[in-house]
Amino acid sequence: MTTWRDLAPSRSRFVFGCLQFLRFGLLELVSCLFPAFLFAGLAISKYVDLPIARYDALLIYCLTLTLLFWVVRLETWREVAVIFGFHLVGLGLELFKVRIGSWQYPGDAVTKFGGVPLFAGFMYAAVGSYICQAWRRFDLRVSGYRPIATTILAVLIYANFFTHHWIPDLRIPIALTLLWFLRRTWVFFSVGVRRYRMPLALSFVLIGFFLWIAENFGTFLDAWNYPDQVSVWRLVHPAKFGAWALLVSMSFVLVASAKALEGRLYHRGTPATVVKPLRPHRNTMMPTTAEVQASSECEAP
Repeated sequence: MTTWRDLAPSRSRFVFGCLQFLRFGLLELVSCLFPAFLFAGLAISKYVDLPIARYDALLIYCLTLTLLFWVVRLETWREVAVIFGFHLVGLGLELFKVRIGSWQYPGDAVTKFGGVPLFAGFMYAAVGSYICQAWRRFDLRVSGYRPIATTILAVLIYANFFTHHWIPDLRIPIALTLLWFLRRTWVFFSVGVRRYRMPLALSFVLIGFFLWIAENFGTFLDAWNYPDQVSVWRLVHPAKFGAWALLVSMSFVLVASAKALEGRLYHRGTPATVVKPLRPHRNTMMPTTAEVQASSECEAP
């Protein structure tokens, strides 16, 4: 007959798992500070009368946020430089897409060129900020990463966003090739005292999905509009989810290049490992001393 005492270890594991999930969510939330502040600015600027044009105010707001993050050391100067690179890459794509009518930015502004407000680049920079923050807070490491091949594919992904308007869309062949090169690539991350891993390609898909959700909020707040959203708001087409997942791979390449310079990208010497979940102590919700030591020794810095 099963007793409560027999179920205690299982319950302890369940509670510890719930606590780990909450810790994970908290770390994700803190890593999304810049995107969260950006969406707060979008919401406020939509419903509050401003003394200057909305897009001009958003540009000043985003520049101030970037400076503030650097001053309080939420981001390093190298990470700010990477985020600025995201801004330029995003603006280049925006100028082209708006020109051919893929989407539009309603309203006028002094800082609007070619139909694109300069603040628009910060929406891409927010992705870079998230990856930089998550890399530090989760103590990310990557094994089996092939930087040259992944960088070439990232460039092809970016180029395809332009060229598919004149030649066949190659995103599916490029995506399949990327999956092939990433088939043995793992990303390792820490939550509390535990070390976990997941396929790097899966992380691209998950981030892309949440970016698609964020895009729906952005269009709902009239930051920009697709042609079918001009008269009435509609859900962004699910195909954009795949585009965001591919765009995340480009973002990762930029951040990984900076992290490689910091010596934070590759495992050195021994193969990457991950601690398997062990049974917590019967009388506590926290892992045992042996688990903590195993977790700290699972990977060399």
